[in-house]
Amino acid sequence: MKLIAFLLPQFHRIPENDCWWGEGFTEWTNTRKSRPLYRGHMQPKEPLDDYYYDLTDREARQWQADLARAYGIYGFCYYHYWFKGKRLLEKPFNQVLRLGEPHFPFCLSWANEAWTRKWDGGNQHILQPQDYGTEHDWEHHFYDLLEAFKDERYIRVNGKPLFLIYRPGNIPRCEEMLKFWNRLAAGNGLEGIHFVRTLGGFPVPQQKGFDASVEFEPHYTFAHHHSENLWNYITTARSQHLIVDYDGVWQSVLGRSPHRGGEMVYPGAFVNWDNTPRLAEKGQSCIGASPDKFRHYLSLQLRRAASVYQSEFLFINAWNEWAEGAYLEPDRHYRYRYLEAVKQALEENGLYSLQAASRADKAEAPHSAKCPAYIEAT
Repeated sequence: MKLIAFLLPQFHRIPENDCWWGEGFTEWTNTRKSRPLYRGHMQPKEPLDDYYYDLTDREARQWQADLARAYGIYGFCYYHYWFKGKRLLEKPFNQVLRLGEPHFPFCLSWANEAWTRKWDGGNQHILQPQDYGTEHDWEHHFYDLLEAFKDERYIRVNGKPLFLIYRPGNIPRCEEMLKFWNRLAAGNGLEGIHFVRTLGGFPVPQQKGFDASVEFEPHYTFAHHHSENLWNYITTARSQHLIVDYDGVWQSVLGRSPHRGGEMVYPGAFVNWDNTPRLAEKGQSCIGASPDKFRHYLSLQLRRAASVYQSEFLFINAWNEWAEGAYLEPDRHYRYRYLEAVKQALEENGLYSLQAASRADKAEAPHSAKCPAYIEAT
């Protein structure tokens, strides 16, 4: 069983964000300005020791990998942003490839939504449109990815690089594109590509060409669980705010039977959810989350991943989605307790010693004084 955590690269400046959101914008901008909307609402989320890292700093990336490895995370799934030849937020991952470090397994998820001012991937208030083009554009995209696919650190299934697509339903000629890429892969010395479609908070049409699906939580449950018991409203100073029951979401996740239809389904897990740093009252926030609950639910999901899903992977949302409240990195309030919860859940399933213990003692603290000393689990 391999835990893979989604990793957001938007912790460095790019010209487009400077233009759209103001000079110096990064994901930390929204995180820092957030304020509590109701009693018990833990905002702002603050990293431990004020470590507001920049992911163009190699020490920050090494710190992330060492920390993840020490607590049992197998690898990262970096978000990949491609818009018909235009890339965004590519610099951190490009440096991972160019420098060959950190030496830590990874795969990619093509976050193929349009960028909007509402952070919803919709078709209004569009900042960066998405256009999938034709075979010429598909070929350009494939060759942009080829170096990553051939990297020894890339996570593979039966020799094929594992590649997620966030919203395959948005791609008009998706099946043709996947076949085209597999032909290119074969022509470039690869066994093929292990394509994985994301099951999230949007319609998922029947599409051929995918080898597996991944349940992206909590979005998949938000969109496809119909119990009204999950939701409620709190009156804030300015409007009604939607709150979500943490335990209810997890119980729905754990009670779901995977609908394979002959395909492999990779189960998901989520740390927490609170996107009010981006959307204020118009966002949603979970109530009732805690590291102890996360440990309990993750342990059960690990058990189900092996017995019900018979899956090699479990995907966690997320490593560092600070503006969505979904992060494992240490913060000022809980310190390392969510990371310790991961380690404990693995230990309860007899997995930590196989996956992480042999490597945890090799992790070294970063040289930067701003980086917290973090190997508490060892």
